[in-house]
Amino acid sequence: MTPIRIAIVGVGKIARDQHVPTIARDAGFELVATASRHGSVEGVPGFPDIETLLDSVGKLDAVALCMPPGPRHAAALKALSAGKHVLLEKPPGATLSELDDLVAAATASKVSLFATWHSRHAAGVAAAKDWLAHRSIRSMRVDWKEDVRRWHPGQAWIWEPGGFGVFDPGINALSIVTEILPMPIYLTSATLLFPKNRAQPIAADLTFADAAGADRVTATFDWRQTGPQTWDIRVATDEGELLLQSGGAKLFIKGEAVVNEGDVEYAGVYRRFAGLIAAGKSDVDLRPLRHVADAFMAGRHDFTDAFED
Repeated sequence: MTPIRIAIVGVGKIARDQHVPTIARDAGFELVATASRHGSVEGVPGFPDIETLLDSVGKLDAVALCMPPGPRHAAALKALSAGKHVLLEKPPGATLSELDDLVAAATASKVSLFATWHSRHAAGVAAAKDWLAHRSIRSMRVDWKEDVRRWHPGQAWIWEPGGFGVFDPGINALSIVTEILPMPIYLTSATLLFPKNRAQPIAADLTFADAAGADRVTATFDWRQTGPQTWDIRVATDEGELLLQSGGAKLFIKGEAVVNEGDVEYAGVYRRFAGLIAAGKSDVDLRPLRHVADAFMAGRHDFTDAFED
């Protein structure tokens, strides 16, 4: 089978840590080019921007957009209009409206658009979803706490409008929550904590209710945690507790270990992308992004001490 010829646009930390090695291990893809203002991949032709890339690379099937969400809409439109399948790193865009625009463009060009939520492909997520589908859920508690200096060193864009702040990792938790819960939820309250010198929050507390109006889900996101990092989702049910740890890589049900398989997320992302392309379909689930937008719109905005890298 001929591999899908793909280019990476935005050669930064996430591209180097995840996309480049995952593509190298996947026989279904071939990395044929990159476009980036500052980064490159050894042995792969590099271009300064997506316009030059699209003009210069004749045999190209798809692009993976790994730049910050702010400029991603314009780049995605160019790629879709050129007839290329498009993979969007999370969060897929800076606004909900621009994603509607991209869906329409993908449909018009008859290509696949994939808004990725890499945490949904963590090893324990599918099994957690299956188990919860047959249980009555009493409550869910999300704790997503990490050290921004460790995971986003010197990335000033993440503190600017459209950068999402603590919701950049927090949306990973919301992508799992919306995947494994058998019922929809909606935001009932939120408090966002902003450093006084930053435009995006460093911490957030959220509460969600189910369709019956009962508060079922609480979440705490915090970028100030040093030492061990915390990415846990704990669900109380009528038949005992389910616990996802390490961002979904580990699954415990009623205290017993069920899954512990390490980092498999991006392998799942690219398998899904290949399947969408083969089927001529798109996958653009905006529920995690909608919850973040609701938190910014309806949440209380408080302030704390200035933050410096």
